Amino acid sequence: MVPSMLAVTAARIDADNPLSGLEVGERPEPVPPDGWTTVAVRATSLNHHDVWTLRGVGISRDRLPVVLGCDAAGTDADGNEVVVHAVVGDPQAGAGDETLDPKRSLLSERYDGTFAQQLTVPRQNLVPKPAALSFEEASCLPTAYLTAYRMLFDRAELEPGSTVLVQGAGGGVATALILLGRAGGFRVWATSRSEEKRQRALELGADQAFPAGARLPERVDAVMETVGEATWGHSLRSLRPGGRIVIAGATSGPAPPAELNRIFFLQLSVTGTTMGSRDQLGRLIRFCEQTGVRPLIDRVVPLTQARDGFAAMIEGKVFGKVVFTP
Repeated sequence: MVPSMLAVTAARIDADNPLSGLEVGERPEPVPPDGWTTVAVRATSLNHHDVWTLRGVGISRDRLPVVLGCDAAGTDADGNEVVVHAVVGDPQAGAGDETLDPKRSLLSERYDGTFAQQLTVPRQNLVPKPAALSFEEASCLPTAYLTAYRMLFDRAELEPGSTVLVQGAGGGVATALILLGRAGGFRVWATSRSEEKRQRALELGADQAFPAGARLPERVDAVMETVGEATWGHSLRSLRPGGRIVIAGATSGPAPPAELNRIFFLQLSVTGTTMGSRDQLGRLIRFCEQTGVRPLIDRVVPLTQARDGFAAMIEGKVFGKVVFTP
C-alpha cells in the first residue's frame, strides 16, 4: 500500500469559478529523485499565483492534478529547520541567477507544490531557517517578500533616504514593500482606492498614503508597480526625471499606453523583475532577523480549510498573508 498524505490540488481549470477545481484530500507521498530531498511542511502560505493556476494561467490541463503552493517552511530529512526556495532552475543557465534560466519554473507549475504534508525539492532550494522566525512567518517569505526585497534592494538601485511610491497597498507584494522599505531606510508612500487600506498602509509604516491616481506632493525616485494598466499612467507622472519604475506584476492588465515620449524625454528607466535568487532569499531572511521585520499575517488556518483561505483572497478580504498549517 502506497503511503498517503493530505494535500490541496488543482484538479480542474475554471477561469470563471476557480474554486470549483480545488480539491483537498489524500495524495501519494512524494519520492525524491536524485539530487532532491523531502521536506516535512510545518507552514505554507497562499499567493495569487495559486488562484491564477486554478484559472488556468501558466499551466496546461495535461499537468493536472498538481499540488498547489509555492511557499513553505518545515524540516528536512535530517531534522533541520528550513525555508523552501520556490524557483526550480539552474543558476549556471542564468549566469549565476536561477530566475534567468529560460527553463526555470515555480513549484506547483512543473512540479508539485507546497500545500501538502510533505514535498520534494532540489537540495539546493533549501535555506536554513533561523530560530528567530516562526515557521508561519518564514513560510511567507519566498514569493511575495522575496519579490519585494529584490525590487527595492536590487532592481530599484536606490540609496536609503530615497522616496519610493508603492502602487496598490493591500496586495501581498505591496505590503512587503512597505514593511521592507521602511526597515531599509526609504521614505515610503503608498496608494489605494480603499480608505481602509490606506490607513492600514500608514499603520504598517508608510509615511503617507494617497487615493489611487492622486497628485503627489513631489515626484518620487522610484515606483514599485504590480498593478499594471490601472496605475501605469500615474506611475509615469509620479517619477522625477531619471527615475525608475520596477514592475513585478500587472494584475489590472498588461498593456497600458506606453507613453514612450515621457519615458525618453524624462530619461526614465523601466525594469522588470520576477521572484529572486536563493542567495537573495538567504539575505532576506537575515534582513528580517537583524531588523525585526516580520511578515504581516492575516490568518492562519488548517490545510483542511484551505478553501476558506482561497475564498477570502478571491473576495479581497485579506490584508497580509494567509498561512496554512498541515
